[in-house]
Amino acid sequence: MSSSTPIYILGISAYYHDSAAALLQDGNIMAAAQEERFTRKKHDPGFPTNAVTWCLEQANISIADLEAIVFYDKPLLKFERLLETYLSYAPRGLRSFTAAMPVWLKEKLFLKTEIRDSLKAISGNDELPSLYFSEHHLSHAASAFYPSPFENAAVLCLDGVGEWATTTAWHGTDKQLSALWEIDFPHSLGLLYSAFTYYCGFKVNSGEYKLMGLAPYGTPKYVDIIREHLIQIADDGSYHLDMKYFDYATGLRMTNRHFHELFSAPPREPESEISQKEMDLAASIQVVLEDVVIKLAQKLRNETGCENLCLSGGVALNCVANGKLHKTGIFNNIWIQPAAGDAGGAIGCAMSYWHQYLDKTRHVSKPDAMRAAQLGPAYPDIDIAGWIEAQQYPALRLDEDDLFEYVAGLLDKGNVIGWFQGPMEFGPRALGNRSILGDPRNRDMQTQMNLKIKYRESFRPFAPAILADKVSDWFDLDIESPYMLMVANVNESQLLPVEDQGKTGLDKLREIRSLVPAITHVDNSARIQTVTSESNTRFHKLITAFDKLTGCPILVNTSFNVRGEPIVMTPEDAYRCFMRTEMDFLVLGNNVLEKTSQPEWQDNTEWETEYALD
Repeated sequence: MSSSTPIYILGISAYYHDSAAALLQDGNIMAAAQEERFTRKKHDPGFPTNAVTWCLEQANISIADLEAIVFYDKPLLKFERLLETYLSYAPRGLRSFTAAMPVWLKEKLFLKTEIRDSLKAISGNDELPSLYFSEHHLSHAASAFYPSPFENAAVLCLDGVGEWATTTAWHGTDKQLSALWEIDFPHSLGLLYSAFTYYCGFKVNSGEYKLMGLAPYGTPKYVDIIREHLIQIADDGSYHLDMKYFDYATGLRMTNRHFHELFSAPPREPESEISQKEMDLAASIQVVLEDVVIKLAQKLRNETGCENLCLSGGVALNCVANGKLHKTGIFNNIWIQPAAGDAGGAIGCAMSYWHQYLDKTRHVSKPDAMRAAQLGPAYPDIDIAGWIEAQQYPALRLDEDDLFEYVAGLLDKGNVIGWFQGPMEFGPRALGNRSILGDPRNRDMQTQMNLKIKYRESFRPFAPAILADKVSDWFDLDIESPYMLMVANVNESQLLPVEDQGKTGLDKLREIRSLVPAITHVDNSARIQTVTSESNTRFHKLITAFDKLTGCPILVNTSFNVRGEPIVMTPEDAYRCFMRTEMDFLVLGNNVLEKTSQPEWQDNTEWETEYALD
């Protein structure tokens, strides 16, 4: 291979949840996508055949052209943890053990063979590049540090569990990433939070967002019980769970009889009415999680002396905790991997191989190396227009100068817009390319979008997308938050007097708290996305047009999907979601489609039967 020939490395995450593929070209992230977007199966854990194929197509290469293929964790270490856990808890967990072993012995123990067979099916060739295996938390740490804008940083990874580790600390310097310490299974902050997700009737590995959103409706009245019985927290943030109350180590559920007795009831039935108790539990575990995160961060700052912190792992998606951590000032700068969960491991394992195994130079990029997370499939406007014409869907085609002003006018009139532009985002957030948009000043917008568009619980908050240079005028935030991973309060100057004393629970939802009520949560907070012209030119132009028209530099931004559905990827996905919901307009590139002008929707499938509830 000559020195001028690009070096390609493929990273793969699969077989647990959120499988994904990422392709590096000479160490730079060229493409990344989650398999769920192709298969339309949310959190798809299967081998990412479609994502791998698409990544290779972007570089116009075959599998044979790859320098290496890297998998994001080590399955044999996971198997070791499984065996040791069952042995240490025997005879508890026999039912779970007998259920898991056939799967491991038949499939997962031979994942290397399965991975190679899947790759051979894509390539049509038995000859494959070398296959390497990273460690789970190394993949997380690498995904956080290497794309970050820092030469030197402390790195904190928190999730459910990898092979053994659940919490790890690292020090990144230039291209070196050194492990400092770890906390191992079964003691896990992520699994503790998931236990409360389960107990409150939400789905583990997807309902944690709901628990976080529910917390402001409650009072943290159970904090002392959690600290006394469930988790011991040291001054340095290290922690130890009392496994008497949990079944996840040996059973088929998260909590057990002792946990239920502690809180005087069995778990809430999914889809049943949410009571004040669930709200108070959500508030309580959120307080405990924030306390641990802040203590661990302080420990890491003391040990490394770094001014910069990188975060990854599923817990790093808790944007409320991130916002609290920023407010402490422990670190001067915080950067969070936008695909902080397992999908991001595909990027991390590939970058770890590039910098640590191949010992390649690291070039720090500003504002980061993630290309604003716009790493997925894009559809040229001319192709979209051709598809619309072929389908005979009525549409208004506008030029660049008119589109943004026209759509801003639609938003100002209270319309809900499906906005489909450019490359699909990588990670769980829609950041202005696969988004549903609304007017944040509209007092009915939050409920309307939840119940009529997203078909999800009314309490769930929506995020504001705001012009980055105006964020401090509206929110108590002094940094950019490009990936919607920081929560901050609405400025007092934008708040309205509220008479909700004595109101509890979801009754608080109906109060108008600010000049932008659609994005103001009941505790006056918001999950903020800052938008620059550099990060997303077209989305920035739209918000600028809305600001010019209304004096409000903010739009409601939520992901383009319904509950239980992956974010849309193709124009076909977008149109189907548009027609199944009560969105008013769909904007595909420069093409505007009005709901009332479209032919009658012939799909007899209801979204509730097609997508499993999250």
